[in-house]
Amino acid sequence: MRVLYIDIDTLRPDHLSCYGYHRNTSPNIDTIAEQGIRFDNCYVSDAPCLPSRSSLFSGRFGIHTDAVNHGGTTADPRRTGADRGFKDPYYTNTWVYSMANAGMHTVTVSPFAERHSAWWFYAGFKEMYNPGKSGLERADEVFPYAEKWLKEHAKEDNWFLHVNMWDPHTYYRTPDEFGNPFENDPPPSWISDEKIQQDYESYGPHSARETLGYGPVDIGLPYSPCEIKNIDDFNVWIDGYDRGIRYSDHYTGRILEILDAEGVLDDTAVIVSADHGENQGELNVYGDHQTADHITSRVPCIIKWPGLDSRVYKGLHYQNDIAASILELLGIDVPDFWDGRSIAEPLREKREDPREYLVVSQNAWSCQRAVRFSNYIMIKTYHTGLKHFPEYMLFDLEHDPHECVNLRDKEPDIIHRALYMLEKWHSDMMRSSTSPTDPLWLTIAEGGPLHANRSYLEEYGKRLRQTGRGHHADFLETQGGRPIDL
Repeated sequence: MRVLYIDIDTLRPDHLSCYGYHRNTSPNIDTIAEQGIRFDNCYVSDAPCLPSRSSLFSGRFGIHTDAVNHGGTTADPRRTGADRGFKDPYYTNTWVYSMANAGMHTVTVSPFAERHSAWWFYAGFKEMYNPGKSGLERADEVFPYAEKWLKEHAKEDNWFLHVNMWDPHTYYRTPDEFGNPFENDPPPSWISDEKIQQDYESYGPHSARETLGYGPVDIGLPYSPCEIKNIDDFNVWIDGYDRGIRYSDHYTGRILEILDAEGVLDDTAVIVSADHGENQGELNVYGDHQTADHITSRVPCIIKWPGLDSRVYKGLHYQNDIAASILELLGIDVPDFWDGRSIAEPLREKREDPREYLVVSQNAWSCQRAVRFSNYIMIKTYHTGLKHFPEYMLFDLEHDPHECVNLRDKEPDIIHRALYMLEKWHSDMMRSSTSPTDPLWLTIAEGGPLHANRSYLEEYGKRLRQTGRGHHADFLETQGGRPIDL
């Protein structure tokens, strides 16, 4: 079996045409979706980048591996300790190592390990190609590595090729010569000048007045303005994001053309997914992935697998459930201690086998856990990431997919139901953990999530006072990362 995994960083599904987006961002990915299986409710267990790929590649949730942050103790997998042999069982039971151990030739084209010093990422890969720009690569700089490898090896059997593109990630750097396919398209209709103005007067890293961090950063890229004051600014901004998606899609098409020219496209399994989504105004986060909400945690997941009929799956799944399913579809045993569980048999039988609810986490920009169930998501905030977050948020995603109306006070029974699910999940996870410490609380004990810990308070307070938002600075200095008491 040949398996191609197109891994597009920072790609939210509702900005793909095949997921209903009004802009034509993804003609090549749409073709894969038409021929394959589209999962509408696939979520990463831990966001963003490093925790997400750790969960996917290890098959385990961050609460079991400790890899939940981008710095500090909880940026690295938990040590095995005295039971470690010549080879660490953590690495020899990863997704890729399991495929390699079963005889597949495993290859990655990605700067991810270097970007995050996440050297565990290489476990199981036989060939590793790093384009060398630490995640600032464009698709045209990633593609030549995949092109060369496929032209030399595509016709061989039993390979797994991971190709990692980064174009939807800020900064928006799609080359000018690509043009703007969306110049005459309206922006997403859900956002308004009134909403943007409210966000502009509020605060937080990557909020409307600080889109590129904690202050004005003019990087000279026309689609990456350092603040968003109105809908016209937002339109420029969202064009930048959507151009990055279309650029990645273009090179996805070129990879598929090589497989077709080599005569193996129909016999190759193709997977398209991402490490997390991207908030674009939701919860006053623009162009970043700072929460455990629906937008950051939900990812596209499309699988075209020889012998499996095309269809859409609506049920709730973790992304590492998909990893487990890939192993089983390849005839490889899923490690028994994985948190991801295979749905390969339901896929073959064209039936749903969803999870009742999911718990998703964020510990790199804020510390949050959320319960995704029915048509709701309930978010519990433990550390705000220096944003305007209350302890509890509840959103009805069927009627409010962009999380504008917090139902916390209107639906207390639903909040209590979600908290029961969260407590049950947490008890089950800690009971099966090899450590008595929850990495979320270890992150907070070390000062908070890396990108919004206590070290940012003084400088950001100065920025807030300089821009007429001194009351927010006073509040942050008093409250720190503690959630707002409504």
